[in-house]
Amino acid sequence: MESDPEMSPESPKSAPPPVPIVSTNPKAAAQAAAAADAKNIVRRKLTGYVGFANLPNQWHRKSVRKGFNFNVMVVGESGLGKSTLVNTLFNTSLYPPKEQKGPSLDIIPKTVAIQSISTELEENGVRLRLTVVDTPGFGDFVNNDESWRPIVDNIEQRFDAYLEAENKVNRMNIIDNRIHACVYFIQPTGHSLKPLDIEVMRRLHTKVNLIPVIAKSDTLTDEEIASFKLRILADINHHKIHIFEGPSYDLDDDETIAENNEIMSKVPFAVVGANTEVQSAEGRKVRGRRYPWGVIEVDNEEHCDFVKLRQMLIRTHMEELKEHTSNVLYENYRSEKLAAMGVEQDPSVFKEVNPAVKQEEERTLHEQKLAKMEAEMKMVFQQKVAEKESKLKLSEQELYDRHREMKEQLERQRLELEEKKQRIETGRPLEEKKGRKGFSLR
Repeated sequence: MESDPEMSPESPKSAPPPVPIVSTNPKAAAQAAAAADAKNIVRRKLTGYVGFANLPNQWHRKSVRKGFNFNVMVVGESGLGKSTLVNTLFNTSLYPPKEQKGPSLDIIPKTVAIQSISTELEENGVRLRLTVVDTPGFGDFVNNDESWRPIVDNIEQRFDAYLEAENKVNRMNIIDNRIHACVYFIQPTGHSLKPLDIEVMRRLHTKVNLIPVIAKSDTLTDEEIASFKLRILADINHHKIHIFEGPSYDLDDDETIAENNEIMSKVPFAVVGANTEVQSAEGRKVRGRRYPWGVIEVDNEEHCDFVKLRQMLIRTHMEELKEHTSNVLYENYRSEKLAAMGVEQDPSVFKEVNPAVKQEEERTLHEQKLAKMEAEMKMVFQQKVAEKESKLKLSEQELYDRHREMKEQLERQRLELEEKKQRIETGRPLEEKKGRKGFSLR
């Protein structure tokens, strides 16, 4: 007799269905669920034009209408060309030319000052509200131990102001004054980072996007600049200082990836600033500086890294700088600030919800609520009963006192009647005659 294939032990239908493995780790379960959702996505190609491909154009129109803002901080010792470089970056006279003053005790700063300059720039119909925060007096003292504190305090004050604006009822018009990038100027010594540079960068790298630059790099040769960059990067890696790196995305093409790698290969940027035009050896008008040995062009990538710095700071990574400030640096500061204030995140918000467990929890909570209400009703009932019993005992005591008084009164009346009865039986008068007071017989 042939065996039925459906009843055969080797048949796959006879095997029990696989039991899904549920991970107890919420993070792993969330990743598994996300992977399952990604597998369930069905990619389809439309046969006709629908219209949502126009979304980037809509975003472009809204962004251009609203305008952009960018806040950059420049930190470095005096005389490193911070103002000149900012004017060169944005091709405008943001900083007026400084007047040459003689030595005087009145112009020597006592502490590190914070100066903020804002301006409205427009290029091809795109408006940019630029704010440059300068730190005059930094590194100009004999003791620079606390020179980083005003800078960090200013960055944190801007975070606090944004956090306070987020907690208000009306959050429609929040002005973003947070520092999106910090250009740190390194003195072109050719050796390595100074202890002041290391300390300040360690204080700043967790609160702002740090971009180190070698100021006045035209004072060094190409070999000195290359070795100086290696020493700076070695110091940065040794002290675990995080500098800004351009993010990479899955949809980036090879050209974009190569461009980002080329920009990051120039860090720290060896820059030269110049606001005036000079005539090159070929007879062209270029922005640069003239020396006895020749002309150094600011916009020539073979002469300095100014073009790569401008490309990263303005042309390619400005939105990434703002996004990293908002999503990483500000969020970390906000979390630490709220945790210090005693505000804790509910961990159950990010847990996966099991309907059966959720229903059991709700039933338990409902039973606890009913038990609490029953206990409260019993307590109120006992309190009412106690009050009623006290009132009844008080009324009983009053009735007992009245009964005792009436009984005593009746007892007195009975004694009086018995005394009268005895007098009547003995023939004595009921009342003895009393003599008149004050009357006598003579």
